[in-house]
Formats: sequence, C-alpha cells, structure tokens
Amino acid sequence: MTSSSASPTAVVIGAGFAGISAASSLAQAGWQVTLLEKNDGPGGRARVFEAQGFTFDMGPSWYWMPDVFEQYFARFGKRVSDYYELLRLDPSYQVIFEGDDTVPIPAGMPELRQLFERLEPGSAARLDDFLAQAKYKYEVGINKFVHLPSRSALEFVDWKIVSGALRLDLLQSMAKHARKYFSHPKLLKLIEFPVLFLGATPENTPALYSLMNYADLALGTWYPKGGMHQIVRSMVSVAEELGVKIIYDQEVTAIDVAQGRATGVRTATDFYPADAVVAGADYHHIEQQVLAPEYRHYSPAYWDSRTMAPSSLLFYLGVDRKLEKLLHHNLFFDADFSQHAHEIYEAPQWPSRPLFYASVPSKTDPTVAPAGQENLFLLVPVAPGLDDPEAVREKYYHLIMDRLERHCGHPIRDAVVYKRSYAHADFVADYHSFKGNAYGLANTLKQTAILKPSLKSKKVSNLYFTGQLTVPGPGVPPSLISGQVVAKEVLKENLIKN
Repeated sequence: MTSSSASPTAVVIGAGFAGISAASSLAQAGWQVTLLEKNDGPGGRARVFEAQGFTFDMGPSWYWMPDVFEQYFARFGKRVSDYYELLRLDPSYQVIFEGDDTVPIPAGMPELRQLFERLEPGSAARLDDFLAQAKYKYEVGINKFVHLPSRSALEFVDWKIVSGALRLDLLQSMAKHARKYFSHPKLLKLIEFPVLFLGATPENTPALYSLMNYADLALGTWYPKGGMHQIVRSMVSVAEELGVKIIYDQEVTAIDVAQGRATGVRTATDFYPADAVVAGADYHHIEQQVLAPEYRHYSPAYWDSRTMAPSSLLFYLGVDRKLEKLLHHNLFFDADFSQHAHEIYEAPQWPSRPLFYASVPSKTDPTVAPAGQENLFLLVPVAPGLDDPEAVREKYYHLIMDRLERHCGHPIRDAVVYKRSYAHADFVADYHSFKGNAYGLANTLKQTAILKPSLKSKKVSNLYFTGQLTVPGPGVPPSLISGQVVAKEVLKENLIKN
C-alpha cells in the first residue's frame, strides 16, 4: 500500500493482450504504469512481421466473441469501429473430412440448421436446444465466471450460480455432453472442435465450455481488416493515450523484494521501481527463474504435473499463385482425431498423421499479400516439450503439403516464394514459454478457476500474474479479461492514501 500523495506506480511485464489490458486498466485508475516488453514490438504471441510484401500474423487468427472486444474498448470510452473494420466470414470456415469431403459452416442459423438436419435427421431441433443451453453458459461464464479472480471458493457462492449449477455442467465432460444431442461423427467433430482452443481433449474438458459452441456457431467468426495485429495496435493506442509508457527490448531479469514486497524490477540496463508488479510474461518463467528461490510459491514438481495445452508447428508461407478450394479458415479433419490427441496428451510424440489448420487471410483481405498471391498460414497442434530440429519440421511440412495439394488439386510447393517455420524452440526463445507450449495451461476440470496457478503471489504481497497460465485461461478474449481482473485486484489491495 502506498502512503504518498503521488500516483502509485506499477510495472507490467509483457506487452501481450493480458499485459496491455492490465496496464491500461491501471492507468485509467490513475496509476503511473510502465510496460516492459522483451521483444521489439507489442503483441506477444500475436506479433506481426512482414516479408516480401506479405503481412503475417504470428499467432491468433480466429476472432470470436466480438462482444468481449466491444466491452473492452467501451471501458475506455472507445468502440472497436474507432480502430478497425470487422468483417463477418460466411462461410465461417470449412472442415475437410476423409475422402476430401468438404463441409462449409454457414454463418446464417437457418442454413446451419439445414446442414445439421441433412447430416442427421432431427438434429436441427436438438441444435436449437444445445445452443440455448450453450448461450446460458456463455452469459454466465463470460459475464460472471471469467471475471472472478478465483482466489477463494467463496467467490463462487452466488445464488445465481448455485441455482444454475446443473445447467452449467461443471462435472460432465464435453464429449459426453455432445453425445446427448448428436451422434453423427461429422457433427460430433464440429461440436468438439472449439475445445481445441482450450488445450485439452473433449473427454477432459468440462461441458461448461460448450459456451465456445455458442461463440462459434451463434456469434460468428470475424476478421479485423488488416489482420489480427490490428487489435494489438488498437490496444497500444488506448494504452498510450492513457499515459502508459511502453518500453521494448527490455527483458526483466529480476524482481527486487524487500520485507515481502516487490520494490521494482531489473533489466540488463535499468531498474524500474514499483508499488505493484504485474507479470504478463510466462508465469512459470517469472516465478521459477526471475524470482529468487525464497519467493517462489510453486515447486518444479508442481509445474511438471500441470497439463499444458499443445504447442504448435507453424509455417508462414507466401505463395505466388491463387489457392483453389481453400477458404479463409480450413480445418483438415481428414485423419484420426483420437490418434492425434493420444500423441499430444497421453503418449507425447510427434504425431503419426496429424490434423492441421490452414488459414488464407488473403482470401478475405488482399492487403496482406501482393496482387495475385496468397498469404498461407499452417498450424499443426503437437505435444509440448518435444525437440523440433529442422529435419523434423521439414518432414511435417511435406506431409501436410501433400494433403493440402491433394485437396486443392494443384501444386503449391513450387509456388512458395517465402517460407518460415516456427515451433517449440521459437516459443521458448521469444516468450520463455514453459515446455514450448503455444496456448498456456489446458482448461481441464482439475485446472479450472481456483485450481489454476493463483493470479497473486503467495509470498510477495504486491506481485500479481496475468495471462494464459492463470485465470481465466488461454485465448485472446480470456487474456483481455485476465488483464482487467488482475488490475481490479491490484486496485483493491493497493489503496492510495493521501
């Protein structure tokens, strides 16, 4: 608690979504905020780079839950439309099944109901029921659950939550829940696909997260013109307008602690004093390597026992031709999902025949590629903690390109004019990512809410954590909320006394 009449000072570590969100929320409340970023630009995993006329978003490519972004900017008196133009995709995406059986997912609900009914008679009415329940979970989950700091079970003793606990399906798996409504294999894959964003299999993900189906099928898939990094640029603009000082190329190497309180942080060149420190960088790295041993609450064994979300093998490709039969978002489910999941979660190894995702944002936005060319982003979910030498990356590049070319019906590799791969070692080097994971901590039942690593240090009274390894969890909208939640806790516990 600061006792001076001057504005209190905060240092936020990491200029990803959660870090910028926390910094802006504190600055709005009158704090002097310095945001330190290890890399040479903002965004964290949502950084951007340009090469040979192509603009590549490095990480997140799905824009779901538009209401969360609107609510974020509204708290600062702004609107999304003040910064970027949102386009709704229709079809939202397409799924490629075995035998090159392609199913586009329409944006309109009448067309979506027709698709379900065609695949499984009677399922359109069940889809209505499923989405009605998912909407309830979304409204309770996004407006209630994810805004709780999850520091005590007492936070959840709310009559609305208790009275509707059965409707939230907290103890049922997503896999079991989906099968109450649908039996067709394609529909089950479609319903279970969004939980991949949560970093766990449907069997290990609480059915609460059918709220993701409401976000997907009802609220729609959107795209910010210019790319996902437009969100980051907009957030930085808000932060700087509020007075946040953002300093790049400043990796925090130590947090100074005296009498159980952080007094500031050190980089290779400077010391930044602070009344509170918020770590938006990798939680494991800050706690296990930046903090001195006596101030670490969690043990190495604790971290090793966590179920991490997958890592990713990514390829950023510039292609000097148009790509046939691909939409903006393409999910290749032309392989055995259960086998791939087994090789991620149960027997970690490089997958034998992986599912993969292909994004072609130039289908929607010609500004991200030169005229007549395509911007192609490929992602293979893989187990964290694997070695990823160049030979392995190349093997999987050709493996998925074989399938991509077969689907498109024409060569692609000979038209690739730019190529960059990115995997475990890069996540570690750029973000100190624990085990090279791409998404954070998996949202399993045993790692939900109060069972996640705490957003506040147990040994340093003014050190807080935000982002994908604490509440509410991985993903862009949760990260925006995480920063707001932690800022609220900082403000509550570090009152200004004039």
